[in-house]
Amino acid sequence: MFDLANILKLNTFTDLALMIFAGMAVGRLVKRIKLPNVTGYLVAGLILGPSVLGLLSESFLDSAAIISDCALGFIAFSIGNEFKLSYFKKVGITPVMIAIFESLFAVVVVAGVLIPVTGNLRFSLVLSSIAAATAPAATIMVIKQYRAKGPVSETLLSVVALDDATALIMYSVATAAASALSGRDAGLKELILSPAVEIFGALLAGAGLGFIFLIPLRYFKKDSNRMALTVGFVFAGLGISKLCGFSSLLLCMALGAVIANFSADVNKIMDLSDKITPPIFILFFVASGAGLNIKVLPTVGAAGAIYIVFRVIGKMIGSTLGAFICKADANIKKYLGPALMPQAGVAIGLSLVAGQSFPEYASQIRAIILCGTLIYELIGPGVAKACLKKAGEIKED
Repeated sequence: MFDLANILKLNTFTDLALMIFAGMAVGRLVKRIKLPNVTGYLVAGLILGPSVLGLLSESFLDSAAIISDCALGFIAFSIGNEFKLSYFKKVGITPVMIAIFESLFAVVVVAGVLIPVTGNLRFSLVLSSIAAATAPAATIMVIKQYRAKGPVSETLLSVVALDDATALIMYSVATAAASALSGRDAGLKELILSPAVEIFGALLAGAGLGFIFLIPLRYFKKDSNRMALTVGFVFAGLGISKLCGFSSLLLCMALGAVIANFSADVNKIMDLSDKITPPIFILFFVASGAGLNIKVLPTVGAAGAIYIVFRVIGKMIGSTLGAFICKADANIKKYLGPALMPQAGVAIGLSLVAGQSFPEYASQIRAIILCGTLIYELIGPGVAKACLKKAGEIKED
């Protein structure tokens, strides 16, 4: 019997080749209907993955997790480039305030609707605690593809970079409250110390690695050498984060921020980084799409629908309020919130941790977060593009 799946899964390399070719093909197709390439990569992965054709198995996707780590490392390194001191001197604390408010209101709004509807306070707190997380990857890809430039794009880059830290804090506080309600001991370590160590440890380690990176940059001037150094230091950052239990996003972001502020050759370094990453990003988003499970859609119920809808509403309210308090540009108040829709890796990771801490809710939370990821990742990039276009920061496709 002719079995296409077995023919195409001869080995890991044929799977990787298939992912790149399919991602490029579907990316080109969706571009014709004015959608970002990243949407095409995600759709290609969804088609190739276990939910549709099954050409990429779950075991292969598990073994390809290193691709996601690499892609997120380079994305965070690129985000760090936006954290120039000159930029923050110009805009002040606006991105920080917006990041805090959009994360806080995402949690508060979701919890505020879930609690009266479900009547389960602990479940509502645990699920809503994950609402703060935003996936930076899709948003960054849209900004890069369309070369978006302006106050909304700059603030968006800063906010999604800070979001990892604010999401960890919101999650820690909300789940600690849920633990206390269930009679568990939510002590100082769980509430404050653990997230503080993860966040500040990552920032300090990343900054230290960045200053070490500056040393060989003085002696290696060729593009090929600097490209190798960039890859090596991003990999080192990822390795250190795993060894120490730090956030890899924050660590690599701090690494990029040091280069941005203390190296005169930062633009060259970032250009070299951009030349390395296209195939990595295609593989990452195709793998992300393949991991989306459409079978969870019917299982989420009212709680899932509330989470998916009101998380976005909370982020829109919070970002608008933060921008209003800081007297930010009118376009930031209007268009930043919807662009924060994507949610993926961090949220899925938090759902697994929440399931371990609250096993009675594990399957329901997992289904809701996976369903939300499917919807946010497929719709989010197009929404981000539309917002940036309305803000006048994307001039042409």
